[in-house]
Amino acid sequence: MSTPDRMLSILDLFRDDTTAAFQEDVMAHLECSRATAYRYLKSLTESGLLAPTAGGAYVLGSRIIELDRHLRQHDPLMRAAREVMRAAGDELNANLMLCSYYGDKVMCVDRYWTDHSIESSYARGRPFPMFRGATAKPILANLPPYQLRNLMLWHASEIREAGLGEDWDAFRANLKQLRAAGVCVSHGEVDPGLMGIGSAIFTPDQKVVGSLVFIAAEARTSPKRLALLQERIQAAAAQVTQNLQNLQDNGAAAIGIMPSRPRRQKAPAGASPARRGKA
Repeated sequence: MSTPDRMLSILDLFRDDTTAAFQEDVMAHLECSRATAYRYLKSLTESGLLAPTAGGAYVLGSRIIELDRHLRQHDPLMRAAREVMRAAGDELNANLMLCSYYGDKVMCVDRYWTDHSIESSYARGRPFPMFRGATAKPILANLPPYQLRNLMLWHASEIREAGLGEDWDAFRANLKQLRAAGVCVSHGEVDPGLMGIGSAIFTPDQKVVGSLVFIAAEARTSPKRLALLQERIQAAAAQVTQNLQNLQDNGAAAIGIMPSRPRRQKAPAGASPARRGKA
């Protein structure tokens, strides 16, 4: 791992159950000296990505908020999907999620919610594994073979538990079926009582970049309604894909994914975890 990669991996210490990170946490995470941990923390603080607080703790810095605002305004995927989500949601009185991915995680990057009686744990920015739900499986099914092999190498047990295959051949065959279907329907795989109806979104060079998903209450979704949602989500995802092409043709920044190699997160032997507290 290069020096910049090591330094940026300090941000991995911040999770839902972690309120702050300390110098000792960085030393354990990177297996480095106190001087190196201090140097990295100083650089991240000067860039605004971290901020020091009481007791020698570090929290996420205000630069994160600035970058999030920029993302909401200028991200090509969000721009390409915004009006499509609004139109489909209003017409069908349906809730939609726009999802993207990095490495071996998928996350909701935007939502359009018309039915507030439905709530999903897929809050914007919360990462989830790539093996469950209609948010993740359309992305998973369209990843390149080398990345799928890495996922099988590092996450074989999760893949088996998700019912996606006991071995590489079964995993590949199941994904081929998902890819051919063009739409994925999941039942309670992330939130009990909810179903997802999702389809993949592609860049102009036909690399998968995300998914568009209807979230519906299973008890209130008739077979006729489900068939309609399946049809419309494929059309909506195709429109987002076309919008990305139009943005590129009009000179907007191209969107692409450079996935990192999926890896199992392991704590170094004898390392103390990042200190935790209530958010």
